[in-house]
Amino acid sequence: MVNIVDRRLNPKDKSLANRQRFIRRAKRQILDAVRDISARRKVTEVGQKEESIRIPSDGLQEPAFHKTSNGGTRHHVVPGNKEYRAGDTIPRPEGGGGGSGGSPDGEGEDEFQFSVRRDEFLDLFFENLELPKLARTQLSTVEQEGIQRAGFSVSGSPASLNLTRTMRNSLSRRLALRRPKRDEILALDREIDRLERSGKEPQRLRALVQEREALTRRSRLIPYIDPIDLRYNRFVPTPRPISQAVMFCLMDVSGSMTEDMKDLAKRFFMLLYLFLERRYRHVDLVFIRHTHIAQEVDEDTFFYSRETGGTLVSPALDEMERVVRERYAPGEWNIYAAQASDGDNTPSNTPLTLQTMDGTILPLCRYFAYIEVAQERDWGGETVLWQAYERLVAAGHPMAMRKVHHRADIFPVFQDLFTPVLRRA
Repeated sequence: MVNIVDRRLNPKDKSLANRQRFIRRAKRQILDAVRDISARRKVTEVGQKEESIRIPSDGLQEPAFHKTSNGGTRHHVVPGNKEYRAGDTIPRPEGGGGGSGGSPDGEGEDEFQFSVRRDEFLDLFFENLELPKLARTQLSTVEQEGIQRAGFSVSGSPASLNLTRTMRNSLSRRLALRRPKRDEILALDREIDRLERSGKEPQRLRALVQEREALTRRSRLIPYIDPIDLRYNRFVPTPRPISQAVMFCLMDVSGSMTEDMKDLAKRFFMLLYLFLERRYRHVDLVFIRHTHIAQEVDEDTFFYSRETGGTLVSPALDEMERVVRERYAPGEWNIYAAQASDGDNTPSNTPLTLQTMDGTILPLCRYFAYIEVAQERDWGGETVLWQAYERLVAAGHPMAMRKVHHRADIFPVFQDLFTPVLRRA
């Protein structure tokens, strides 16, 4: 019997398997807590650090078997018993049964605190979400992604030795060269031993001894396994095509957008930014801010600049069309766009916006998401931009529209927009 003792020091994440098992079992409670935290945190803090969350302890109980209170035969042994014998009935104690009473001040420990790392936080946040209709439009650009089996080689490391192929080659070689079998030599040894004991047939004995020497010499000349039999598993780097995609983020920062509206829009785009960064390696982001004019900006300017002005939507669409024309050929890139606005637009600009969307932008896009942010009390009717976009959706364009009026609505709306249609149905 072999006893193996592992004397290695415990690694930092020695309970990683238990931790992952716990997350899978309590995923629903953890996910609800994560979403609640996302609604309360600042835009700049989303997904930036480890987060402590609380989940109800009643959702952590594992199913277990218990003995029924009715039926069955039970025998109890009470230590120190001087009053009762088998078959006696023990009266119920006054004041009710055992067990601890409730907290006198009404408080108790009903929640379980659990720390979620940043990676776990984002994985839970964006589980089952993806960019719709993402296709491999560019196959010329490749990246090295892992390794792939590529047959066998005659050299390699011992760890990659293919025993099955090696033994097959050895057997084929031994059969072709007629290497003596071990059973044949053993049979000769037994016959030689019998003749030596009997002292009869000396001529046959000499012939058998010569035959055995010949077989032994032939066995040494034809080894059981020869270096030419060895075969090693061969692995080569595998080139994989890249699905190139670009996401255009269009945000209205005009004077009609209050600070609360801008905060809602920024929260949506922050989630979109983290989602793309976490789930995809080859997605470009283009940030476009617009008032009565539009310009492409960097990430910091997009989220933190305080510029404002009038409201025109078509300049943002024109800027997006310009960037696509200069840098992102539709035949090579998957083009997506997400727009956040309060729905306000100059009446004279609405027909031009509708024409640009219908004739230029939507034919380029695989998916266009429109988020309308507003205070709930302001929704007395549909905005000008919402009514115009509804006609595009009715025409069958790849476009989705949602309204957001509170921080708690951001993630459900984001999840609805980027959940695949088949799973959504």
